[in-house]
Amino acid sequence: MQRGRKPLEGEVGQNTQDKTLESWFKVTVPNGMKYDKIWLINLIVNHCSVPFTPVDFHYANNRAQFFVQGASTASALKDINGKIFDEENQKILIFVNASVVPYSMRDKLEPKKMEQLKLTMNKRYDHSKKALDLQNLRYDPDLVGLDIDIMLNRRNCMAATLQIIKENFPELLSLNLCNNKLCQLSGLSDIVQMAPTVKILNLSKNQLEFPEELVKIKGLHLQELWLEGNLLCGNFQDQSTYISAIRNYFPKLSCLDGHMLPPPIIVDVDRPYLPKPCKESYEVTEALKNLVKQFLQQYYFIYDFGDRQGLLAAYHDEACFSLTIPYKPEDPAPSSLCAYFEDNRNMKSLRDPFLRVELLKHTKRDIVCCLCVLPKTQHDLSSFVVDMWLQTEGMLCFSVSGVFKEVEEKCQGFLRVFSRTFIAIPASNSGVCILNDELFVRDATPNKTQSAFSSRAPTTISSSGRTLSQKQQKVVPAVSTQSAISFQCPQK
Repeated sequence: MQRGRKPLEGEVGQNTQDKTLESWFKVTVPNGMKYDKIWLINLIVNHCSVPFTPVDFHYANNRAQFFVQGASTASALKDINGKIFDEENQKILIFVNASVVPYSMRDKLEPKKMEQLKLTMNKRYDHSKKALDLQNLRYDPDLVGLDIDIMLNRRNCMAATLQIIKENFPELLSLNLCNNKLCQLSGLSDIVQMAPTVKILNLSKNQLEFPEELVKIKGLHLQELWLEGNLLCGNFQDQSTYISAIRNYFPKLSCLDGHMLPPPIIVDVDRPYLPKPCKESYEVTEALKNLVKQFLQQYYFIYDFGDRQGLLAAYHDEACFSLTIPYKPEDPAPSSLCAYFEDNRNMKSLRDPFLRVELLKHTKRDIVCCLCVLPKTQHDLSSFVVDMWLQTEGMLCFSVSGVFKEVEEKCQGFLRVFSRTFIAIPASNSGVCILNDELFVRDATPNKTQSAFSSRAPTTISSSGRTLSQKQQKVVPAVSTQSAISFQCPQK
């Protein structure tokens, strides 16, 4: 082509078209951090008229963001802005803007570097344990000797690492990323698709500041996680709060920072079912007795000996709870029930309408926070009497009464009588999910004091409210299983 000659019309069109096809666009979903990555991507892909592959999906400032290539894809995504809805029927907004080439695409590792990284990772892989040890990867002698700088806090390096994992270690169970100066997990978010089989993840001794970073990998079904040595561990007032926060992201977690966790109560309401009630009889079926008995044993096992934060999963998100102690205006003497005064919602003594509302704990988090500050206890399961007073296929109402003693030093040995009413909905795995919980506590009478704990087996009580020793874990279920729980049913 001669200098100064105008390009032919076809050449202009071709060049423009190629440029358009190569163009990159950033897609932003406001408030997208509250959505699971896989769920959100699948929703958008299924509604978009043009097939596309999202690149560099990440969360930033409460937003979900990713990149797409091509003007036609960008236009199709603009068309569904505000036209798709989340599970709460809220509109999902999608903003699309022109962008430079994404970092991970612009700075892809050269083939030679990729091959050397693959060889290095192969050396670090334990086939017998299906475990990959990538701790302190940047300073691996094989990489340093070839002047290859692999920093996993860079998105392109993490993307290359995950790609190698996907292609070469498809059955990976354990991944160690300790001591790699990770300050955020956006680059690691693709692990949910690239290595979904990972059950053990070590992120210790990195530079993670905020626990919210974990939302980026919450699609993993982790059983063991290490976070010690990160700044985020200092964001919690105690170990119980720390465990609860991490379990919000990984409900099946059984080991955190090398410490075994108390078993969580798993509630799944996807398959609601209760044994059908008899139309002509008020007699409680054995199946229903076993359902309630199993629930009570598990509930009070965690309440007495475990971390009460583990009871979160036993309650519905919008559950209600109230606590009541006796009202005795004629008795001016200090009561031994003073530990329960602050949350007492006895309507005979409570005249303030604001307090009546305030003391009704609403949402499962408020409920469990309230339960956590109540005195540590040991319940006598052999004293339990259960009254089944309403049952439908969609709801179960029952009350349980019995005796417990407080085990903290300042009130150790105090015996109480309690009555508790539960309203629950069915959950799968023959479980129940609590909608309403009413607890009444009073001092035990002399005859109750004499008969309480007369059939107990010896056990060691943990008053820390955190974790159980191996001895306790073996003894307490045996006590619960052997304890007799009496059932009553309403008469015609």
